[in-house]
Amino acid sequence: MKNPEKNESNKEDSGSIYSNYVGKKILFITMCIVALVIITLIALCIGSANLSISEVITQVFHQSGIAWSIRLPRVLVAVVAGAMLAVAGAVMQCLLKNPLSEPYTLGLSQAAAFGAGFAIVVLGAGSMYSNAKDAVVISNQYTVTICAFLFCLISTGTILALTRLTKVAPESIVLAGVVLGSIFTAGLTAVQYFASDVQIASIIYWTFGDLSRITWDSLLLIGAVSAPVLIYFVYNRWNYNAIDAGVDTANSLGVNVTRHITVGMVLASLVAALIVSLMGIIGFVGLLAPHMVRRVIGSDNRFVIPASAIVGALILVVSDTLARTVISPLVLPVGVITSFMGGPLFLYVLIRGYRK
Repeated sequence: MKNPEKNESNKEDSGSIYSNYVGKKILFITMCIVALVIITLIALCIGSANLSISEVITQVFHQSGIAWSIRLPRVLVAVVAGAMLAVAGAVMQCLLKNPLSEPYTLGLSQAAAFGAGFAIVVLGAGSMYSNAKDAVVISNQYTVTICAFLFCLISTGTILALTRLTKVAPESIVLAGVVLGSIFTAGLTAVQYFASDVQIASIIYWTFGDLSRITWDSLLLIGAVSAPVLIYFVYNRWNYNAIDAGVDTANSLGVNVTRHITVGMVLASLVAALIVSLMGIIGFVGLLAPHMVRRVIGSDNRFVIPASAIVGALILVVSDTLARTVISPLVLPVGVITSFMGGPLFLYVLIRGYRK
């Protein structure tokens, strides 16, 4: 005869274990949010001209000064772009079953860069100025973004075709991304060959990844596109858990795997295209953040997706702050900082994968 008291005790133990399981993850996310707020305040205060927190608050409140017109849009776009690149990386790694997947390693960033360069040089979406700071200013941002998105879709379609039609191994997906990245880089070089000297210098500088060109209009555009994409990814977190458990498991649970993979990759492409078209190539954020998060809280996408967004924002804000201050008054492209951080991690994950 079963003991009801023992069954009740087992239920309480299970509930306690689950509460601890969830509590640790929520605690990590909360700590990351607090760290992001602190780093954001520091980023607004330091630069070529240091400001106190009271001065920052005053300038933001009165919508005047460098804190409002220069630093705040730059810091906020670093938060949004870092979050979306990280979420795109986390979703791609889940959908493609490859821990090295992210917009940069799959060639999406290079494809978007080619599309943006094509729009600037061939379609005349850039206006030339004689000053040394911005030799080319984007006069038609929508043309650049659309072209970047279309070429990004070509890269995405190729990756999806390899995974669905040819059943290529997961470890070969990154190799395919390297090949695609090389092709689009060669295409961008060809475009530069027919460009003027000023356009060549500007495109090269643009591809480094830089946040100094960001304005309030750019921030609104990124926010308008990123918000529904992030909501979609968070809403489908359970479906991604099912896909992560295996295609057969997901199908048995009623998850349309093909639709979720296609829509997820297209939305990730849209985010990558928009960010690249506005800021240039910012590599490895989508690789760094999800791996850091999974290392701490595991692979449950209910928590990995929001945590990756926060950690990705934190990485890009810290990187941009270092880029502005490490050799001040000179400003490094933020893509240089993220590549220095992401490159070693890429090699580590690759070596660990082959050892297994």
